[in-house]
Amino acid sequence: MLAGPWVPPAVGKAPYLWLLSLNFFVWKYFYIRPTALELALLALTVIVFVPMYFSSYWLRNRRLVPVLLATFALGVAWAPFNFGACTFFIFGAAMCAGIENRRYAYATIAAILSGAALIALVVDLPLSFLMPTLAVGVPVGIASVMDATLKRKHWQLLRKQEEVEHLARIAERERISRDMHDLLGHTLSLITLKAELAGRLLDRDPEGSRREIRDIETNARQALAEVRSAVSGYRQTGFAHELAQARAALAAANVTLDANIEPLTMPATAESVLSLSLREAVTNILRHADAKRCEVNVTLKDGLLVCHIRDDGSKLDSLQALEQGNGLRGMQERVASLGGQLRVEVVRGLSLELRLPMGGFA
Repeated sequence: MLAGPWVPPAVGKAPYLWLLSLNFFVWKYFYIRPTALELALLALTVIVFVPMYFSSYWLRNRRLVPVLLATFALGVAWAPFNFGACTFFIFGAAMCAGIENRRYAYATIAAILSGAALIALVVDLPLSFLMPTLAVGVPVGIASVMDATLKRKHWQLLRKQEEVEHLARIAERERISRDMHDLLGHTLSLITLKAELAGRLLDRDPEGSRREIRDIETNARQALAEVRSAVSGYRQTGFAHELAQARAALAAANVTLDANIEPLTMPATAESVLSLSLREAVTNILRHADAKRCEVNVTLKDGLLVCHIRDDGSKLDSLQALEQGNGLRGMQERVASLGGQLRVEVVRGLSLELRLPMGGFA
């Protein structure tokens, strides 16, 4: 305890300087010689008060009440014998800064100073006691409460900023997790299909096998670039590029893609969501559907960007297999973040319908 810190580091060194106000308490003895008993009581008072003073910077609300009462009691005990006892009432008013409810803090200041004034009237103390108590105690008490309130609001703001930054980091990690799943899941499925095809063509069509291997290299390089782009938070490829990639991936699996895209200008955020949703849908077709045909329709209807993605796969007979993975969940989170809706059905294959509000984007 003696090693410190005696006060919270946030309040600085000012509390140590305020202790110099105890000079008022000993001012009397510069011109009146104290008795041995009085000198002993004086030293005992300082020894008792100083720890209480420093502890007041650590205590809050109800835990501060005993210190306030003890400080007030010291002022009451010394007031009839030493006009410098007014300093204890001033210290008590300043300690009210530890009461976080300002109404209660100001009421406590009023009670302390009113008590001091009452004692001055009852004991018939001189104005040299009453005037400093009220003239200094009122502004010091109010200023201390206001300063403490501002500091608490400042720290609350800092904590809220830290919480926002923490939530932003969590959201960014989730975004990267979703993007990595979509990017790598799609590309690795495509690479797997092309590798299998290259293996089948190796003996009967070496040139076709080499062509598929070159495509694997190209797709691997493109996946690396997309991963770097996703980590950096930038999306340079649009829906048209993603549609072309989907057509190539499905063609490698002997799946025909029919696209009907209404000419329109998509907001960047909506285009990113549609691109990643198409990528995830194609990945699911390659993994689960055993489909022969896929349809993609994008239209603008009643201020909503509507995207339908359907396939005629036969393997997927329920949503259970998809709900266990991260792809569909990530798609739902992206759509919901833009205030849109996602409807998923399994009827003669998988059917996805995304509805995104065009007016909700900047």
